[in-house]
Amino acid sequence: MAGNATSPRSILFMCRMNSVRSPMAEAIARHSLSPSIFVTSAGVRAGDRDPFVDAVLAEENMALDEHQPRTIDDLEDDYFDLIVTLAPEAHHAALELTRSMAVDVEYWPTPDPTAATGTRDQIMSAYRDVRERLKARMVERFAVDAQKIDAD
Repeated sequence: MAGNATSPRSILFMCRMNSVRSPMAEAIARHSLSPSIFVTSAGVRAGDRDPFVDAVLAEENMALDEHQPRTIDDLEDDYFDLIVTLAPEAHHAALELTRSMAVDVEYWPTPDPTAATGTRDQIMSAYRDVRERLKARMVERFAVDAQKIDAD
C-alpha cells in the first residue's frame, strides 16, 4: 500500500490506552499530512498522558496540545476512511468495530516504549525509536516527503 494515489479523508490511530503510540501517530500525521485530512486517535481503554511523548515530540517541534487520552467510545464520530492500529488489542477492537462497515483497517505493529527501563536517556531512546518508526510508516504509507516530516 505504499504511496497510495488516493489519501484517506479521515484517519483514526488506535492503540491500547491512547497515551503513547496513537497520540504520537496523530501528532506526526497532523504535522505532515494535508490539513484537509481529519486525524484523531483513541484507545481501547483510557490511559494517562505520558510526559515522555511530549518530550520526544517537542524535539521535532510537534505537540499534542490539549490532547487527553480517550477511548473509541469517547469519539463523536465512528466512521473513518482508515483505521491504523498500533497494538494487537487495538487491532482486534478495530476489526470488531468495523465488521459491518466498509473501512480499511491497517495494522502497524509498534513496540510499547513504556516497557523500557534504565536511565532517562535509555527510556527517551525507546520513545524516539517509536517516533522514528511512525514517521517512516507515514512516509511509506502516505507518500509524505520525508523532509517535510523532519522540517521544523
